[in-house]
Amino acid sequence: MTFSIAKAEQELQTRRAALNPRWYPRYHLAPRAGWMNDPNGLVWFDGWYHAFYQHHPYSTKWGPMHWGHARSQDLVHWEHLPVALAPEGPEDKDGCFSGSAVVDGDTLALIYTGHKFHGDPGSDDNLYQVQCLATSRDGIHFERQGQIIDTPAGLHHFRDPKVWREGNDWYLVVGSRVGDTGQVRLYRSRDLREWQDEGILAEAQEGMGFMWECPDFFMLDGKRVLMFSPQGMAAEGYRNRNLFQSGYLIGDWQPGQPFVPEGEFIEMDHGHDFYAPQSFLTPDGRRIVMGWLDMWESPMPEQRDGWAGMLSLPREIRLGADNRLRMTPAEEVATLRGSYYPLLAQHLKNQSSPIVGDAEAIELDLVWDMNSATAESYGIALGEGLRIYVDAQAQRLVLERCYPQLLLEGSRSVPLPAADRLALRIFIDRSSVEVFVNEGESCLSSRIYPQEAQRQLLMFANNGDATLSSGGYWPLDK
Repeated sequence: MTFSIAKAEQELQTRRAALNPRWYPRYHLAPRAGWMNDPNGLVWFDGWYHAFYQHHPYSTKWGPMHWGHARSQDLVHWEHLPVALAPEGPEDKDGCFSGSAVVDGDTLALIYTGHKFHGDPGSDDNLYQVQCLATSRDGIHFERQGQIIDTPAGLHHFRDPKVWREGNDWYLVVGSRVGDTGQVRLYRSRDLREWQDEGILAEAQEGMGFMWECPDFFMLDGKRVLMFSPQGMAAEGYRNRNLFQSGYLIGDWQPGQPFVPEGEFIEMDHGHDFYAPQSFLTPDGRRIVMGWLDMWESPMPEQRDGWAGMLSLPREIRLGADNRLRMTPAEEVATLRGSYYPLLAQHLKNQSSPIVGDAEAIELDLVWDMNSATAESYGIALGEGLRIYVDAQAQRLVLERCYPQLLLEGSRSVPLPAADRLALRIFIDRSSVEVFVNEGESCLSSRIYPQEAQRQLLMFANNGDATLSSGGYWPLDK
């Protein structure tokens, strides 16, 4: 099949008309139709935030990758734009894989991986991944500039470039795989077209994964953060429970010097569904992250409805005194709020208490008193499929989903904070939940699939007492 932007747009128009909206998000960015995975090219340009993403317009399953495109002036109200890239050239004939965007004067530049096979696509020996450039003056229509970095000798997996400017130079990090060892490689350029190999920035030690995807490297509060998505880390107790992970290393780096990490790899999000996060700067200097709110090889029930995949809420990250990232919803998310409904302080004893009858799109702000609680478990439930609760015996906050008819079951959890209060900000959309714990100490994000009659939201306490000190909620909508 020959691909083009025009063909992709025609396909999307047809598919969009047949889409079933029952689980389609009210306030998250999702494709018009078809498949979405990694966020790409998050950037502010010419008065707009731009979000590009991995996109297959012709199916609800992964396929030859295009770049979908949307823009916003506030990070939450998104306008879909025409597909930005299609696999049209010899350098990307089998897919326009992930990458990033930078502003170069009056030009928006996309730097992405061209994915191609020379021969049988069933063998990685025939796989070549190169880095490519496309540019635009209007931020909508892009002119392909072709290959800018070739596949290094002996490599086959070499993808997901992230570019930034430092001093007079551009820098680029890219994920790679050597045998069963993941790496991040570094390049430098003066013009985005001619690139000098600066060697290996970081490399996996034993158990740290066979491939490091979607690297991102930035300064935050005086430290360097290397954010990436390692493939092949084994689960260990409560850690690394998903097929693949997303997380970061904190350290120090200066151009021309090695990256010196401090401490271990830390997961960014502890829910079922968060992958390939990418960061960017707002005009006022905040570092914002968005990720793919899904996980590879998980059931995606919305595929039967004509679409698949969505992005997380935009999240501001800061560095805490303990050298860990704090992640909270971007302040713009508050513009989605409707009227506020306070929840009076409540004492629950072996009972449940309703909050709202239809929590299709809602933000909750809850504060639990952990000192006085005697219940074995207490928290909230959405229908019969989702519970977010304190497990007092395990001393953990648990996100549990149960949709056995859709083959989606299981729990994820984080340790309870060492404090006398548990403050939760919880965002529920038609098919997602994002939980922010104690002003960003931890986060859990998962896809959920309640039926229409299973959106009742309630609080509960089992086998003992629990006290909600304060709380309330806002309906959310565009």
